[in-house]
Amino acid sequence: MATGTGKTYTAFQIVYRLTKAKKVNRVLYLADRNILIDQTIVQDFKPFEKVITKVKNRHLDSSYEIYMSLYQQLVGENGEEIFRAFKPEFFDLIIVDECHRGSAKEDSQWRTILEYFNSAVQIGLTATPKETKEISNLAYFGEPIYTYSLKQGIADGFLAPYKVIRVNIDRDSEGWRPYKGQFDKNGLQIEDKLYLGKDFDKNLIIDERTQEVAKRITKWLKENGRYSKTIVFCVDIEHAERMRQALTNENSDIMKANPNYIMRITGDNKEGKAMLDYFIDPSEKYPTIVTTSKLMTTGVDAKTCKLIVLENNINSIIEFKQIIGRGTRLNPDYDKNYFTIMDFRGVTRLFADPNFDGDPIVIIEDDGKDENTSTNTTEETGEDIASEDGDIFTPPMVHEGKVKYHVDNVDVNIVNERVQYLDANGKLITESVVDFTKKNVRKEYASLDEFINAWSSTAKKQVILEELAKHNVSIDELYKATGKNDIDEFDLILHIVYDQKPLTRKERINNVKKRDYFAKYSPVCREVLDALMEQYKNEGIREIQNLQVLRNKNFAKWGTAPKIVKMFGGKEKYFQAVDELTSLIYNNEISANQGSNIYNL
Repeated sequence: MATGTGKTYTAFQIVYRLTKAKKVNRVLYLADRNILIDQTIVQDFKPFEKVITKVKNRHLDSSYEIYMSLYQQLVGENGEEIFRAFKPEFFDLIIVDECHRGSAKEDSQWRTILEYFNSAVQIGLTATPKETKEISNLAYFGEPIYTYSLKQGIADGFLAPYKVIRVNIDRDSEGWRPYKGQFDKNGLQIEDKLYLGKDFDKNLIIDERTQEVAKRITKWLKENGRYSKTIVFCVDIEHAERMRQALTNENSDIMKANPNYIMRITGDNKEGKAMLDYFIDPSEKYPTIVTTSKLMTTGVDAKTCKLIVLENNINSIIEFKQIIGRGTRLNPDYDKNYFTIMDFRGVTRLFADPNFDGDPIVIIEDDGKDENTSTNTTEETGEDIASEDGDIFTPPMVHEGKVKYHVDNVDVNIVNERVQYLDANGKLITESVVDFTKKNVRKEYASLDEFINAWSSTAKKQVILEELAKHNVSIDELYKATGKNDIDEFDLILHIVYDQKPLTRKERINNVKKRDYFAKYSPVCREVLDALMEQYKNEGIREIQNLQVLRNKNFAKWGTAPKIVKMFGGKEKYFQAVDELTSLIYNNEISANQGSNIYNL
């Protein structure tokens, strides 16, 4: 199942049903990373909190029903095989998270756990099933009993759609070559050759390139929200630290107020890892931007991540899928309805790979290509090295004795950008957001009449907007593209898709006030309705149709939300008043083709 579509939740449902039906008594949940265990215990498996335990310090207690464990805890050091303290028939069910890793190898010492408890039903979970010369999910688990793809998840409205910004830097395409006898910043003579994009931050560091990337990321944040959760995937730990520093320089104003705004979260950085839970918590503002290498490719349930930055040379479709999965969670409560991928390394070419959203990836054997094209190496498939306590770290990259050169005073520029959107078939297309919106809205509502009728007959306008979002139509992107921030979503779509002259929110409110329709309400209720109109004028229709608006400071003088609702005679009558207000807002003469037809909403 694609990342974000609920593999762990599905596992919980299976365990819950089977334990309640007394078909299963003891369950083992295996993973190779602490975060996979810890998140599972406090989130999806929380209903089991009284009967669940996490295996620690290689201590086994037979008094629980659900056992969460890292492989490392059960295997022990030097082949101790702690798990043999339990009888082979102790567990009835074993769940293997990220089953394409860890025990997937036939000769892995971790595989012995599964083989020892072979009488138990064993279920493997993964977003990226794997078939290589050494690893085969199919050979061990058999054919998948259920699959659910990224494309399906987006189409069904369970996953966030995305857009791609491909940024081309001149040095990456043109390359850089040292002059004869040139030394780097560390006094090393630079090998004379043409260095291209695949070399940067792996064999050659160019300070100005790092700075240019940091500037472009910061520009996006300033345009889309400085506190948009962001993950920057770098070549290695050293690169992640340099990128953190470059971003710090570009965002010094916020960093002065809170140094946790930007952090490096890598396997060797205890301070950064300690902040990981804060990053994935939607209610926590800091850290906002994190730089990483391999640590956050899997298992990080970042529901509000809005920007994924690809600053690493990724050739593995598995690692690419895992990284994209960090942004696919939806969280409308925190305005997370889609996410953006900013690609500096041409990695998004992998969207065109037929295996991107298809069947398990089958690689019969390593074809011996060089390190930049191989799809079967530990480094490039995103596999992590697990320490004995279950933490994951990625060691500094070693290049068979090759030196990494470090230079500065190099002219680096962004030469062009291309924005791509996801179409209904899950393919990335290159066209303007306006043209893309026209095409997709007209597929759903072929004529102006159809759209107006749908809008007017739907009490909650958010439903229409959510339906459009399923077709990857982003209202926020339309506002940015057109600059028409004083009109609401209805007028924006009419203007862009059906070439209608829009009314501003202010004009619509003035038309409502002329009617004096709310004279039937008490003076204090009229004041609340006036405040709702002001809220609409500033924020749009979505704001006033949400009961949460009453918690806004502009309504504080009338008391709490329940108290305000009570003034109208209860929730039903309050929403009736809001529906009347909404109808009045759109009860304007909207002329099609500059006056030929009148639409009464």
